Amino acid sequence: MKIGMITDSLGHLSFKDMLQAAAKLELQTVEFACGNWSSAPHMNLPLMLESVKARAEFKAAVKDHGLEISALNCSGNQLHPGPTGPKHDQVVHDTIKLAKLLEVERVVMMSGLPGGPDDANPNWIITDWPPECLDILDYQWNEKIIPYWKHLVKFANNQGVYKLCLELHGHQAVYNVNTLFMLREAVGETVGANYDPSHPMWMNADPLQAVRVLGKSIYHVHAKDTRVEPYPTAIDGTLEGRAPTRIAERSWNYITLGYGHSAHWWKNFCTELKLAGYDDVLSIEHEDMMMSPMEGMEKSVKLLREVAINFGS
Repeated sequence: MKIGMITDSLGHLSFKDMLQAAAKLELQTVEFACGNWSSAPHMNLPLMLESVKARAEFKAAVKDHGLEISALNCSGNQLHPGPTGPKHDQVVHDTIKLAKLLEVERVVMMSGLPGGPDDANPNWIITDWPPECLDILDYQWNEKIIPYWKHLVKFANNQGVYKLCLELHGHQAVYNVNTLFMLREAVGETVGANYDPSHPMWMNADPLQAVRVLGKSIYHVHAKDTRVEPYPTAIDGTLEGRAPTRIAERSWNYITLGYGHSAHWWKNFCTELKLAGYDDVLSIEHEDMMMSPMEGMEKSVKLLREVAINFGS
């Protein structure tokens, strides 16, 4: 297994300083965000698309620091019913084009989430009642989600990109194993998982069991931890709408590796990945509001070095 990071984890650093930090951390891979919900601090997507020279210099800088690009990331909501949707969709298509030009095989993204009929905003349906919920789901999947993804898969394949790695995330159409398999059944195996265990952790699912079921559909992995807070959860459950800055009040928080789940748990996670046939990148995503990015990265790398199977192979 290889240890890497999504470079937004050190988004406060310049491109050059970020690469130097990654090399100092002895990372092997980097994943670059290209826009949408990320400010893309290390990627100028329009310039990279138009300039052969810029692409060559970019690839050379990564290689000169002993790194390789694990994926490009364009996470956003390309199915948003408002003006956001087309803007995000353009970034998605441009990122796939850039993946071809950079010879990167994987694009990490999210499924997107439409609204219901005539909605101005996305509508995440997570219950079958009241009765209109199932009607909205039927509309979303058959009128919006499946047609969009059939088109996107065809576009990606025409670009020579065959791995669109969806993060199973809340407030997305694809947010768990079942919904990922629904989409794969409808549009094919170009769609797989960017499996991030921090999301099922707060949804009260078991990532260790999920990995076994996902198997070969895991195309990329984010290494991120979640701490479920016992006191707020006992009162309110884990459906959480309080801002991430309200750390002490929330039912759960994203946290540095090892501070939500022990090294023993992460050993089991890596073992399950290996048994499922995944022997590739663990891309650290630092989103801990209580710890500085560099401290969080250093501690996360240290933990993964202890638990990753065949580290450095």
